[in-house]
Amino acid sequence: MRRVFSHIRGHFCWYFLGFLLLIAMILWFAVVRESRGDVLTVTFLDVGQGDSIFIESPSGVQVLVDGGPNNNLMKEISSVLPWYDRHIDMLVVTNPDRDHYEGFISLLKKFKADVLLEPGTANKNEAYSVLEKIVTDKKVPKVLARRGQVIDLGDGAFLRIIFPDRDVSGLNPNDGSIVMQLVYRETSVLLQGDSTANIEHYLASLDIDLESSILKVGHHGSRTSTSEEYVRLVSPGWAIISAGENNSYGHPHKEVLDTLNKIKTEILATCTMGRIIFESNGKEFYLKNKKVQGVEVGCK
Repeated sequence: MRRVFSHIRGHFCWYFLGFLLLIAMILWFAVVRESRGDVLTVTFLDVGQGDSIFIESPSGVQVLVDGGPNNNLMKEISSVLPWYDRHIDMLVVTNPDRDHYEGFISLLKKFKADVLLEPGTANKNEAYSVLEKIVTDKKVPKVLARRGQVIDLGDGAFLRIIFPDRDVSGLNPNDGSIVMQLVYRETSVLLQGDSTANIEHYLASLDIDLESSILKVGHHGSRTSTSEEYVRLVSPGWAIISAGENNSYGHPHKEVLDTLNKIKTEILATCTMGRIIFESNGKEFYLKNKKVQGVEVGCK
């Protein structure tokens, strides 16, 4: 009998050592994963016909700008977050249309969020009521975006709100979209949801520095956005179009591609590349995934 127990104890010792080794490997992976150095990551997620951008600052602060349509966000989130991370510092709804927020409904059932930033435009869609109920039940504070707000993401990275600069509850959701600039030292990204040419012209008339390394093209490449005057002020090295493959809207429209090509801006689209990942060291951005040549009208 003593031999039997001795044999069991011997095996238990090896199992226990194996378990400790597994825990050590998991902790090592977590430390390596969280050690970001001086790198800012911006990932334009492949959520189909919609917007969703994941930002991780050098200090590890995480922001999700828009949630895309349906449950597509849940298919993408594992590409930017490890399995043990179920927390997002801030969610941003740039526009209360389904292709910008619907993915947050599924996300908030499994993830915690510290705050939700929204423009204040109205949406009577039933799905938005579902999101608002979950936000209330989860006790996620809601903040209205207004020009002048600066959101510190740590280690020199921040979000600067450019628009709205007023109560936009009476505007249509596209005109009231949040426009904001992600800044990290000498690099920046201009994010504008579905903001229209009307708002672009308005912003161009103000004394605001819009110049950015990357432009997230408004309204998925619709001709209602991306005016030449505006793009010249932004002067981006890259223009990112978030749209679904063979979408029924014909996004991006030819007029938008012509404008961007005229200004010699490099065009990338989620419909041809899938997930688009950029990293910045504070001096310049680097495209991390393989480039796919060419973006066609209608994302064909």
